[in-house]
Amino acid sequence: MADITIPAETRTEFGKGAARRIRRDDKVPAVLYGHGSDPVHVTLPGHTLMLALKNSNALLTIDLGSEQHLAIPKQVQRDPLKGFLEHVDLLIVKRGEKVTVDIPLNVTGEAAPETLVVTDTTTLSVEVDATAIPNEIEVSIEGLQVGDQVLAKDVTLPKGSTLAVEDDLLIINVTAAPTAAEVDAELAEAEAEVGIEKDEPESETGDDAEADAEAEAGDAESE
Repeated sequence: MADITIPAETRTEFGKGAARRIRRDDKVPAVLYGHGSDPVHVTLPGHTLMLALKNSNALLTIDLGSEQHLAIPKQVQRDPLKGFLEHVDLLIVKRGEKVTVDIPLNVTGEAAPETLVVTDTTTLSVEVDATAIPNEIEVSIEGLQVGDQVLAKDVTLPKGSTLAVEDDLLIINVTAAPTAAEVDAELAEAEAEVGIEKDEPESETGDDAEADAEAEAGDAESE
């Protein structure tokens, strides 16, 4: 896990207006807290921070010039439409201490044919050294059969980490793949629930059929 150093400036202005001015300068307002210390309000360079946060559990060294703080992202607020960073909460950590974090799961391998693999959760909460947080945890489904499950206790954790959830937390559930008829039936049921009606195939009325027959007879007489 890389230790990323980010230069920071102490922030003295607060409120929505100040935050907008900070973001216009391509910076992000942030706060450092933890270990019983008073919160430290800072501004961070937007582009550098965005790259660092591509890993949600990045270990950051916040460099204020006179002092440095080791921290991990705790809460990241983004604009819901444009996606840019609005505010970041950073938790101060110490080397050698344990922290509880959610690690993304990477499912590998192939289950048996004609099975459906249902992923019940995409992250796993573990307690791990603050300076050795893994980027992901692999979960193999190779050869799993219908009815097989992967629970939290079945996952191979990185060295030095322990589960921070119940052992029987469901991670993966393997069921029988639905048949085409079952898929069509479920689709029809879903459409009916939302009021979607399929058009019935058009059929000729009695008058239309009679008219067609007379036209065909007229054509035959003229030949």
